[in-house]
Amino acid sequence: MRSEAAPQLGGLERFASAGKGRGLRARRRFGVGELLLSCPAYVAVLTVSERGSHCDGCFARKEGLSKCGRCKQAFYCNVECQKEDWPMHKLECASMCTFGQNWQPSETVRLTARILAKQKTHPERTQSEKLLAVKEFESHLDKLDNEKRELIQNDIAALHHFYSKHLDYPDNAALVVLFAQVNCNGFTIEDEELSHLGSAIFPDVALMNHSCCPNVIVTYKGTLAEVRAVREIEPGEEIFSSYIDLLYPTEDRNDRLRDSYFFSCDCRECTTKEKDKEKLEICKLNDPPSAETVKDMIKYARNVIEEFRRAKHYKYILCLTLTPLVELLEICELSLDKMGAVFEDSNVYMLHMMYQAMGVCLYVQDWEGALCYGQKIIRPYSKHYPSYSLNVASMWLKLGRLYMALKNRTAGVKALKRAIAIMEVAHGKDHPYISEIKKELEDH
Repeated sequence: MRSEAAPQLGGLERFASAGKGRGLRARRRFGVGELLLSCPAYVAVLTVSERGSHCDGCFARKEGLSKCGRCKQAFYCNVECQKEDWPMHKLECASMCTFGQNWQPSETVRLTARILAKQKTHPERTQSEKLLAVKEFESHLDKLDNEKRELIQNDIAALHHFYSKHLDYPDNAALVVLFAQVNCNGFTIEDEELSHLGSAIFPDVALMNHSCCPNVIVTYKGTLAEVRAVREIEPGEEIFSSYIDLLYPTEDRNDRLRDSYFFSCDCRECTTKEKDKEKLEICKLNDPPSAETVKDMIKYARNVIEEFRRAKHYKYILCLTLTPLVELLEICELSLDKMGAVFEDSNVYMLHMMYQAMGVCLYVQDWEGALCYGQKIIRPYSKHYPSYSLNVASMWLKLGRLYMALKNRTAGVKALKRAIAIMEVAHGKDHPYISEIKKELEDH
């Protein structure tokens, strides 16, 4: 029975999920592709590298954006977008002018500063908090190790350093809680190719619990989060999204969940581990590698993946010259050679390194190299990921655009149509990204 006090929104309600704390469940049936929930960002920050190509206010991608007359670093669609964003941008504008090139707070720090400002100007519940308020966010404070606490203190120091005006700071203990809440409940906004656009807080979306067998997917329309069903959902069924990349085997996924969110998953996929064998496929040799050799190679692969994860924005962290990117590509190729002696190309660790190599090729505009990696990736992706995966749609989209650039229109059209078929379910048929891709097809 539903509690009379349970907050509701359309066909959804907040409820107490057994063993998981708060959760979200359906009050009616939802079909595949149906929109369950739209949530405007409570606060959002555009990543610095996308300034000039996306509006700092609404995240729209367009040419001819207008520059902030003072800091010259923020760009807007028009005066309306600039005015709407000013209560948040003013936190950074003067500081940008003061620090110049030395203005470099992390997105987490920027997001937290905006939360503090928003809580002061809008102490009442906002349109983003119909089901869950920011102040209700779980912090998992008691589970933070010394390293995570030290990172939070570094963020607090940066907050004080870069935001000297317009902010009323709570005490250090309250800031620790707030940063821990942001770390556990923040969202990364990505474009249609899964390139990083920024970070945001979507309180109502954060109410959903995790499953490695999700029944919904979260996509973004500017700074609006949309949640759509990726399989049939019945009344009374809990709504689950995925907090992590689902490519990897069970142990890896749960290591990631424990490190970032402080829990292990008990979904059907994690209980049965039925996909792990395919995801960890070993070379079919007359003299197969020993169990110890396989174990050592998995350990090696995990270490390499962790190194890349820590440097996931390598093209901005590294000096933007050709040399470090070439070196990074060499690291990918060497890792692939080493792992290829034990793993099949469809092994997820091989796919990870191919994806990194493809990214480098795209960045240095080696279209043929990128296409070669993408062609090896797409079929195993389609097998390992769930239906309507954004990762699969993104790969088809990249392949389609590469084929078009290399004048193979037939293959390009086929790949782009495959991307659209997935995106129409995940993003909705009226999403601007889909309109853009359809226009690409018409133009070619």
